Amino acid sequence: MKLLQIILLGVLGFTTISCQSKTKSQQKSETIAELTTSELQQYETAYFASGCFWCVEAVFESVKGVKEVVSGYSGGKEKNPTYEQVGYGRTTHAEAVEVYYDPKVISFETLVKVFFGSHDPTTLNRQGPDKGAQYRSIAFYKNDSEKKIINDYISKLEKEKVYSAPITTEVKPFTVFYDAEDYHQDYEKNNPNNSYIRNVSVPRLKRFQAKFPDLLKDKAH
Repeated sequence: MKLLQIILLGVLGFTTISCQSKTKSQQKSETIAELTTSELQQYETAYFASGCFWCVEAVFESVKGVKEVVSGYSGGKEKNPTYEQVGYGRTTHAEAVEVYYDPKVISFETLVKVFFGSHDPTTLNRQGPDKGAQYRSIAFYKNDSEKKIINDYISKLEKEKVYSAPITTEVKPFTVFYDAEDYHQDYEKNNPNNSYIRNVSVPRLKRFQAKFPDLLKDKAH
């Protein structure tokens, strides 16, 4: 669990490489919404979980047709979870993202391709250095059509033997999404010198961008 990791590593005197930030009381939000809520309502939404939401948000933000990505929590039962609760594994939620996208530019099927192409869906309850069910892989669906697209894509990956280990991604109906605290939004962009961002988030983003250059926005960093 990343909160435990930062405590232990801090005691040992090492530089922390973990998907962990200062608490809300310690760090002031730098988030500036690029689109208003009313403007976002004209777009479709999709929901995914694939490890630290700092990484996942940055990946989807770089994709053409994606208008906004919000970091948050989903997949669990508890109401209004906090970052500390989720990070300590005290809830059944996973770190997730809410993706606002223009279906005239990008399809849900392509977003599923982005999802699977930007993380390892075979590592159960783990993504990179982050361990725990809060980092599990989940593809959420809002209707039968989206469910079929996800399951068909998983079948395609398995048939083509893209991975040497079984895919552990959960395919779950979407129920509710809770926005993460303000300071988590655009975290990769606002905290370029954070050790986790430099050593985990940026390399993960660059690997995705190298694999799918045709999906990137013109100004993707």
